[in-house]
Amino acid sequence: MRATRFNDEGDYRNYLSRLKALPGSLPQLQLQLDAGRQAGWTPPRVALQRLPDQFASLLNADLAHHPLFAPFLKFPAEVPASAREELSHSAEQTLHGAVIPALQAFRDYLAGTWVPAARQTLAATRLPHGDEYYALSLQRYTTTRMTAGQIQDLGLKEVARLDGELRRVMKDAGFAGTLAEFRTFLRTDPRFQFTRGEDELAAFRDIAKRVDPQLPSLFAELPRLPYGVRAMAPEEGNNAPHYIRGAIDGSRAGYFEANVNNLAAWPRWTMDALFLHEAVPGHHLQIARAQEIQALPKIRRDYNNSGYAEGWALYAEGLGNDLGLYADPYSRFGRLTQEAHRASRLVVDTGLHTLDWSRDQAIEYLIEHGQLERGFAQAEVDRYLVWPGQATAYKIGELRILALRERARAALGARFDIRRFHNAVIDHGGLPLTVLDQVIDEWIEAERARPPEAAR
Repeated sequence: MRATRFNDEGDYRNYLSRLKALPGSLPQLQLQLDAGRQAGWTPPRVALQRLPDQFASLLNADLAHHPLFAPFLKFPAEVPASAREELSHSAEQTLHGAVIPALQAFRDYLAGTWVPAARQTLAATRLPHGDEYYALSLQRYTTTRMTAGQIQDLGLKEVARLDGELRRVMKDAGFAGTLAEFRTFLRTDPRFQFTRGEDELAAFRDIAKRVDPQLPSLFAELPRLPYGVRAMAPEEGNNAPHYIRGAIDGSRAGYFEANVNNLAAWPRWTMDALFLHEAVPGHHLQIARAQEIQALPKIRRDYNNSGYAEGWALYAEGLGNDLGLYADPYSRFGRLTQEAHRASRLVVDTGLHTLDWSRDQAIEYLIEHGQLERGFAQAEVDRYLVWPGQATAYKIGELRILALRERARAALGARFDIRRFHNAVIDHGGLPLTVLDQVIDEWIEAERARPPEAAR
């Protein structure tokens, strides 16, 4: 609802039309799920156990707390007072009479038929034509030709490197125990915890105000679209902090949404890296910049793939030192845990889908090497089981951008300009990494040809 426009009466009537169409879409989705079930194509059952309960907020008969009714609790001044009661009444009738019953029936189908019938195996390669499917999934999400074996080897190498870096930062903090003990200390020491959501939001906004003035030192051109920092909705529960993109026509800002529903899950030492990834110079800066480049076709202004978009956002976390962040060993540890998490995904995703890893084996690996808490690790493994290949894209994308930067630096020497390099990466909209490779090679040649005075 937060990404839907509600500026006038027409917007509300458009929304009501969509709401009335929702019940008809669910049987169509059920037909697709049934076709998959009959063909042996389902996700692993163990990853679906919590799915039916996730419908709770959508089945709430108290519309004052129903997310789909939220737009009718507060109207903008542009909606005539005479129309508000009619719009609200229509929404109430549609939700109570059609939408909630349809959602209840669909939820019951999932709980009673689809989840029990889901397969007991875990690996995507155990599906019909599973080897080809997983190889294609890796290609789709990373936009490279890397094989599962190459990704596994890269992950093991990165995990070993990051294990060492994490231990060095732990020693910098003066902690003499193990990494697991240090993680427990960071999770339980009151100095790192918030007790009020308002304080967490204020801290994120403080980071924003410190980062924004530093961005011109790393970018030749910046997007005009602003972004905000706000709390995610209560019904989202313990979702990770995330970015909500702005409108492509500039009519709605982007937002970084912080999780204030579970303050203990996101302590202070995680905040710098989270903000850089989701807001600037991560998702907001890259997406907003692409949306504003009018010379690009609209499809390219609005397109992203995981390897490029998530690779850029993880790369953006690494720019924190240049932006005045990571000033203490705790926030540096937080940044490295984010990177270690993404490196561990390379090992775990390929382990689950090509090496017959068990769910417990994957969970323990994420706890030990990805520095995750058990509940988060369990949710992550279930994500990899139902979304094969996608989680490998982050680290592969980041490493590709870092390699391109070093290629450009080596080729251009003193003429290398980090500001122009960053814009060369983001000023074509989202690109497959193989295409980005060509784009940067062309940019290097163009930089070589620029007159010295233009280079200055």
